[in-house]
Amino acid sequence: MMIQSKKLAALKYIRHGFFTREGGVSEGMYASLNGGQGSSDKPENVAENRRRMAAALQADALINAYQIHSANAVVAEKAWARGEAPKADAIVTRTPALAIGVGAADCGPLLFADDEARVVASAHAGWKGAFDGIIESVLASMETLGAKRSRVVAAIGPLIRQQSYEVGKEFFERFLAGDPAHAKFFVPSARAGHSMFDLPGFIVSKLTAAGVEEIDDLGLDTYSDERRFYSYRRATHRNESDYGRLIAAIAVLK
Repeated sequence: MMIQSKKLAALKYIRHGFFTREGGVSEGMYASLNGGQGSSDKPENVAENRRRMAAALQADALINAYQIHSANAVVAEKAWARGEAPKADAIVTRTPALAIGVGAADCGPLLFADDEARVVASAHAGWKGAFDGIIESVLASMETLGAKRSRVVAAIGPLIRQQSYEVGKEFFERFLAGDPAHAKFFVPSARAGHSMFDLPGFIVSKLTAAGVEEIDDLGLDTYSDERRFYSYRRATHRNESDYGRLIAAIAVLK
């Protein structure tokens, strides 16, 4: 049902999980643990799936933001209803038993924890969010609650890997315009004018530059592992009408 980071699992006051697509009640293209409140899955199935996730985290509630591929991070002091969710791509909290989640289906789900301060965060880091500063926003928000980035443990969950992530010339040029050193995250594709992009490598570089010393990359590829993971790009390549969302979530224990 869920995969854990060894580094986060070793922490005393934290409970977390990178949930796979297994262990839920959804059917068809959503089978079976679809946590996507924005998908076209039956709302009652998504609600039951999310209830199971919250229970697995020993949490009273599981919340997500309304994700917009931004660098916005928000602090949550209590649970909110879906219709009240802020537009953001990261949530930070120190409230016990409140699971804060992100949905993904190729973008990078990141979980953060400072066990000493009992402050946690979840972030949705696609290429745009990572490029624009979501990681830096998360760490700054965690520090407002008493965390120290030198103590933070960060884990990178299932996301699209370089061997599955072909991009065009404009994408490559945008990264090089930001910093010529970004060329190291690209290798040539078999298709002329295209490259293969290393999203997790880019995320690790951003975490390291921001002062995070403990990083656990689970090394899992959403695109190539259909049994365990949903993938937006795989669904697009197959002309499917929709896709499920994987949930990564973390909570401070009571």
